[in-house]
This record gives sequence, C-alpha cells and structure tokens, in this order.
Amino acid sequence: MEAALEQARACAFSGDVPVGAVVLGPDGCQLSAGRNRREADADPTAHAELLALRAAAAVRGQWRLTGCTLVVTLEPCTMCAGAAVLSRVERIVYGADDPKGGAVGSLWDVVRDRRLNHRPEVVAGIRSDESAALLRRFFAGQRGAPEGQISYDRLRWSRVVAERARLESV
Repeated sequence: MEAALEQARACAFSGDVPVGAVVLGPDGCQLSAGRNRREADADPTAHAELLALRAAAAVRGQWRLTGCTLVVTLEPCTMCAGAAVLSRVERIVYGADDPKGGAVGSLWDVVRDRRLNHRPEVVAGIRSDESAALLRRFFAGQRGAPEGQISYDRLRWSRVVAERARLESV
C-alpha cells in the first residue's frame, strides 16, 4: 500500500484527485503502478487502477492478470471494478471506502455479482486513514485553497489561458 500511497501523493503536481494504484504479481513483486491522470491527460478514463492494470498487462504480455493483486488507495468505481473483474485479478486491496462512488461494497458491489464469470477477493480498509487524509486535504484545497496552494479552478483556468495563447501563436 505504501507504493500506492506514493502514487497518490504524486497527484498533487497535476491537480488530479490523489488516488494511486499498483499491481503485484503472483510472487508479490510490483509489476506496475498508476495514479489518477484525468486532469493531466484530459482523459476521463485515466483512473489510477486502469493505468496500473494496463501497464501490468503490458509487462506480462497478456490481458489476463491471473494471480495478481490490485492495490489502490480508494475503493474502485464501477469502471475500475469492472476492469479488475475483466482482467481476472485474484485480489483487490484498497484503503478508503468511497460511499459516493465505490463499486466494491460501499455503493455497488460489482466484484461480487454472481452473474459475472470472475469474482476477486476483496480486502478493504488497509491504511484507510492515510488514504482518506490525502483525499480530505485535496478537496479542502479545492474549496478554498490555502495560501501557497493552487485551487482546481485556478489550475484549470491557467491551462485554458495557456492553451489559448498557444493556439493564438499558431
């Protein structure tokens, strides 16, 4: 979980929600890592889990991640929970619950749906206090950024201004 938390902390530089993920191979060694990059890449699907799962599949040279563990700081959403099921990970380990969008037991329970052909084991609450603290700090900054910290709106506006200037110079 420490490696996933490090990925989440790195989101501070891109203005993304601090969520980090790693995929561990069957032997427990880290295959890949990912962090939210939706803002950085302007990609609605650039969630930490998807990026980590894609990278792990590339390392293994196959889409089936049988025997692997997905470790993530926040309970996966429906998209990411579905990707974990489809990739056949053996286990999902996560930190903080997500009562507004979690799909591994909080709001929905995609991974335990008996209609699906694969149901990974779920281990919840690992270092949840640290994971939740990162999220609380991030969202507090979005509501009214403390001095020295840029708010999401200011970050987004600075990107708009930079893009306009780039387009005008072409």
